[in-house]
Amino acid sequence: MHSVSTYQAARLVAGTVETYFAHHFATATLNGGQETAHKPHAPEIESMVDTAFWASLRHEEGVSPKVTLAFLPPDKAGQPLLFGKRLRFTPDVLTKLAPAVERPGIHLGVWHDQDELYIWGTTREIPGNCLVLEVIEPGLLVIKHRRLDGFGKFVNVAILKGDQIKIVDEGTAKTPDCPFVLSSMLGFTLPSFWNDSMNILVQLAVSMRAHGRGGSLLVVPSGSDAWRDSIIQPMTYPIVPVFSRLADLLRQESDESSQTTWRGAVNLAVEAIGGLTSVDGATIINDQYEVLGFGAKIGRSETSDRVEQIIVTEPIVGNQAVVVHPAQTGGTRHLSAAQFVFDQRDAVALVASQDGRFTIFTWSVTDQMVHAHRVDSLLL
Repeated sequence: MHSVSTYQAARLVAGTVETYFAHHFATATLNGGQETAHKPHAPEIESMVDTAFWASLRHEEGVSPKVTLAFLPPDKAGQPLLFGKRLRFTPDVLTKLAPAVERPGIHLGVWHDQDELYIWGTTREIPGNCLVLEVIEPGLLVIKHRRLDGFGKFVNVAILKGDQIKIVDEGTAKTPDCPFVLSSMLGFTLPSFWNDSMNILVQLAVSMRAHGRGGSLLVVPSGSDAWRDSIIQPMTYPIVPVFSRLADLLRQESDESSQTTWRGAVNLAVEAIGGLTSVDGATIINDQYEVLGFGAKIGRSETSDRVEQIIVTEPIVGNQAVVVHPAQTGGTRHLSAAQFVFDQRDAVALVASQDGRFTIFTWSVTDQMVHAHRVDSLLL
């Protein structure tokens, strides 16, 4: 029998998450896909969240556990590492195992025998739509799933921090002026090519946030130099000629046998650009992913007014849009990014804060205002 959970948020979130996965499995089936992983039900979800939460508050040799759980049977896990015997799914066992699986890409496999959950081993391979529960830090859990095509960042479903629950609002992807990069974070891009423009920006966002120093990335239209009117000249670190390694890779045709090598090269190119954003000032790329410069200082265009208000939203169920002065969204980076997009309305600005907050600035044609999308909950 499933044990009675003592973490209230586990009970509150389980039904919503069950409905989410049921919908996505049904959609995948209608689109010709096969249900390659088990659809989790509320009791299983509740038990996983409850156990993972209490494990996150423990310590093993003074270190809090960081562990990722995948809910699937071992025969759906590619080439898993199987334990000689099943292990009980308890906070104590999770805490003991965490040091062995804390590196990125390794999941503890969790499955059920009638009403009991157990741990069967570890895996790096999981199918699309597989429920994943990640312990980020003490009291902070993220429920997510792998994309159907298997590429790119996992799609977040719910974030639990103590007694706070955030349910990702998929409906945001259908609102007017929703930027493509946000649609991709929400899992609403077609599962065909990892190298499409939306998904690459997601990878860049993840890289920017990972270095922890904060940074800004400006994406400007190729074939136009209008963006230079909003950059203080001379630029600190211009790139001449433009750095086109990522752009060149994305233009390449790669067969199935060379996909792994190609993806590795794309990852390295993304990390190279992400690293540039750690330097003070903004990194500038065009919509073909060619790097134009970094360390750039943003200044108001001589032909533009000062931005006085922006609209702020977060793609979380129950969130309400608010109109504020751009200075209320953060520090200098946020204010300058809002001004840049106000001046250059066909550009996109991605801003990472040192504290982990992440904001995408775009121009909203509907609202005739700069729109700040808070997306740090989607990048955990």
